[in-house]
Amino acid sequence: MGWEKDMEKKLKPSLRENKRYLLISGSKKDVEEAILDYIGILGFGQCGIRWIKSNIVAVNRKMVDNVRASLVVSSKDLSVGKVSGTLKGLGNGHRNL
Repeated sequence: MGWEKDMEKKLKPSLRENKRYLLISGSKKDVEEAILDYIGILGFGQCGIRWIKSNIVAVNRKMVDNVRASLVVSSKDLSVGKVSGTLKGLGNGHRNL
């Protein structure tokens, strides 16, 4: 059965989903509720949200503006501190929140 593993194709880098990392102030539950309320279930799925740490979220590059808008429109105190293409690009800012 080892040949099946060798036969799996990996995605080319040009076909992979491009992510942006957002430094967010607010709780995980509040952020997810705000996004669901603003862009709905389908939009939430298109965002491809993945939590890296308690205040860092990986989001699809094309949906960053929608996620930012959903946090601004939310009645809770949520905000995006910084957006970066790499985790290293967030710098030491994630330690301050």
